[in-house]
Amino acid sequence: MADPVDLSAFEQTVVCWKGKIMNGAKERVQIRIPLQPFKTLFIKRRRDFSQEHPDEADVSPAFLLYSSYHPERRIKRSASAGLLLPLCLILILVCPPGVSQPAALSPPQLDQLVARIALYPDPLLANILTASTYWNEIPEAAAWADQHSYLKGDALAQAIQADHLQWDPSVLALLPFPSVLDMMARDAAWTEQLGNAVLTQYPDVMDAVQRMRQLARRYGYLNTNGYINVIATGGYIQILPVNPDVLYVPYYDPLVVFAPPRPGFAVGGAIHFGPAVTIGAILGGWGWWLGSGFAWPSRTILIDRRPWRRVWINRSEYIHPYMHPWVRPVGPRVEVHRLRR
Repeated sequence: MADPVDLSAFEQTVVCWKGKIMNGAKERVQIRIPLQPFKTLFIKRRRDFSQEHPDEADVSPAFLLYSSYHPERRIKRSASAGLLLPLCLILILVCPPGVSQPAALSPPQLDQLVARIALYPDPLLANILTASTYWNEIPEAAAWADQHSYLKGDALAQAIQADHLQWDPSVLALLPFPSVLDMMARDAAWTEQLGNAVLTQYPDVMDAVQRMRQLARRYGYLNTNGYINVIATGGYIQILPVNPDVLYVPYYDPLVVFAPPRPGFAVGGAIHFGPAVTIGAILGGWGWWLGSGFAWPSRTILIDRRPWRRVWINRSEYIHPYMHPWVRPVGPRVEVHRLRR
């Protein structure tokens, strides 16, 4: 039987690092753990080793210094695990899998992304950009707009309220434009990519719109007509409706209007416009009250003449300060109108 072992070497203080930052440095704390319960464990381990290796030298505390059975090392591992577990839980909550911020798009990628909408009138374009950030609501909204496309003006606004529609006001603002919502719903991947770009790099999106407008104007396609006023000031191009209460959706081929015209090509017919859409005061609760558009020099989207501040980090909590805030009705949705067949 081996001689009793002096366990005083184990009566130590375990030192660890606490996961807290104070004055630019981690706070070092000492955890004093009574090691008396480990004496029995050590003696048992010593006895087992002596039986398995009778020819070896007697076991001493130094033997266990680098052993996985060393009580102090077990305590340190336990202390470290106790500190790492809360940190891991925090990281999971703050950065849940699958919702990391999308990678930024390059200027050429953004040019291609906005090409199909860059020549839309500013008020309509602003609402398209903001509505795209709620891309998951677009398909249902497009279906509703198509089924109720016979409703116009006040009748449409009353139907929106009567049917208890649950979508964000920026999406409701596009219900008078079924063709726009249909375009966004048919290409859901494009709409989602546009929405993510607005959430993460909207100044770059606005720069891309200006680059495409400059091209269309340089090649002679973008000019003032009976539908829009094209105003070039301070290095920026605005596209405003001739009548602020009446908008027309433009239709054009991006491969044509952003490239030099072919010899003999009639540039005047490259952009044509859909039917008039009247935006009355009753639609003001969804961003049309004071009007929407852009402050181009500061690269700011304006909805109801108020800066749109929804970005990636606050996308779950953001509520836009509308002049006449839309109170979302209590669900569920109802249908009290005839559907278009």
